Parts: sequence; structure tokens; C-alpha cells
Amino acid sequence: MSFISHRLPALLSLIILLICVNPVRANLYQMGDVHQRLIGEPLMHTVVKGDYFQQLAEQYNVGFLALLAANPKHDPFLLKIGSQVIIPNQMLLPFISRKGIVINLPELRLYYFLPQENKVLVFPVGIGRQGLSTPLTSTVIGEKRKDPVWRPTQEMQERHFTQYGKYLAKEVPAGPNNPFGKYALRLGTSEYLIHGSNKRFGIGMRASSGCIRMYDDDIKWLFDNVPLNTKVRVINQPVKMSYENGDKQLIEIHQPLTDLEETKGNVIVTKALQRFVGSKREHWQQLLPIIENPHGLVVELSGQPKNSANKKAP
Repeated sequence: MSFISHRLPALLSLIILLICVNPVRANLYQMGDVHQRLIGEPLMHTVVKGDYFQQLAEQYNVGFLALLAANPKHDPFLLKIGSQVIIPNQMLLPFISRKGIVINLPELRLYYFLPQENKVLVFPVGIGRQGLSTPLTSTVIGEKRKDPVWRPTQEMQERHFTQYGKYLAKEVPAGPNNPFGKYALRLGTSEYLIHGSNKRFGIGMRASSGCIRMYDDDIKWLFDNVPLNTKVRVINQPVKMSYENGDKQLIEIHQPLTDLEETKGNVIVTKALQRFVGSKREHWQQLLPIIENPHGLVVELSGQPKNSANKKAP
């Protein structure tokens, strides 16, 4: 009996297993104890011919605006071959209980805390554009739809008519022209959905009419794996802070959403932030440029930014 024929049953079993397993594209992170909020590791991508930001965002499953903020000196469409692009896949967990789905609007990320496991999946999302903000809420997954029909609201119809001089179709059936994509999860009984999209561009950006957009593979995974009545919280935390190992002071700052009541266009230096940073002048000298121009990266006060590590992406 040949080696191949001898190993054939095992090979077939492996192939069947790979076919049947439902893969997830999201970044999966192991969490520490309840007092630790840092997840992920610094990652750098070396640009090769043909790279551009939207392609890298999809390759690493991170948000487009997150790439822009982390790499302000790069042209997102004309990347220099051999240059280094920061992949923002290290972060602090939001200050909230680790259950269900948490969507932090300023960072354009969705967290799904795996039940019975000390792990979290992190997905990039698109959210409501300025003037049509995704609302802050605490709710549940109230309904799951496969091949949803898109029916624009009257408000959408009026906006479209004002802008283009004609109304939208009253409904769009499932298919390539459907803005909801192939799957949708309803937030409670509201009109807001977590859904797919028929456009690759817009994930990790403020581009929707208030719903939460995801890549098709990501929303399919949530549809298949997240049960009805899973808790969902939509929050607004542009600043995240943590003491790690009792002494490291880590902070992560994102651009605030200017049309939410809690923000007025710039990062607010709250009393909590003042207490965390303390009175050391060097801490504020390090932090003030980031407050002025948030880059969404984890920074250790009086240390080197976490993106300065030498780990590189393949």
C-alpha cells in the first residue's frame, strides 16, 4: 500500500473538516483578566507593488479611516514601494462589560465577546455619516434576515429627490443592487440594522444613513453565529485609557464624532483624562499633539508609541 493510499482517509477527513468549518475573517484576540484591556500586537506592512489603502484594509480586515489616521504621511492611493504602513490591530478594549456586541462609534469597530471564552472578535464597520449619526443605544439582536429587501424610508426618498431630482425605487429585492447585502441583523425593533453591503468601499468610514455596515464575510459570520437576543451596545468612547500590569499608562485616542452631544469637534480633556495623565509635564507634551490630531494608536505615556515595534506583516 502506497503512502498516499495509506493516508487517504486522514486526508479526506481533513478536507471535509476544512470545508465544514465556518471560518471568520475578523481579528480574534485573547483577552487578559478583567483589569487588562490591551489586546493585539503592533504590526507593520511593507508596501509592495499594487498595494493601496482599500486593498490593505480588506487584507487585514481593518477600517479605511483607521489606516488613514494611523498613517497620515502616506498617500492612500500611491503608496511608495518598500515603505512601512502601520496596521492598527492593537487596541484597548472599551470601558464596558465584556458581553455580547459592542460598537464603539469613534473607532468604527464592532467587538463581539465570545460567550464562555476569554476571547473577542473585532470587525471594522461603517456607520452613519455626519447629520445621520448611528444612535447610541443598549438593545438586543431582535431579528435576523437572509437576503433582506431594501425599502428606503420616506426621509431617504426626500433627501434623494432634493439631491438628484428623482425618487428611489420603493423597494430593492435581494441581489447585487441591494444596499443591505445578503444578511442583516435588526437592533431591537428599530429601523437600524447591522448589515452587509453591495459596495466594498465605505466599511470603516462614516458613509451610511445610520445603519452599521460590514464586509459580506463578516456579517455572514455574525448571522451564522450570533443568536437572537444577544445584547448590543452602541457607545461613544473616543478616548480609552488603561493601567497595564499596575504601572504602564496606555492611552488610545480617536477623532470624536462632532455631531454627537458628548463632543464639540475636539477631544474633550475630561477630569478622568486629567487624573489618568497626571501632572507630569512630559506626559502632556507627549499627549497634546495626539489630542490635536488623533491617530487611534495605543501610546504608552513617557514611552515609545506601540506602533514603533519591529514586528512586520508578511
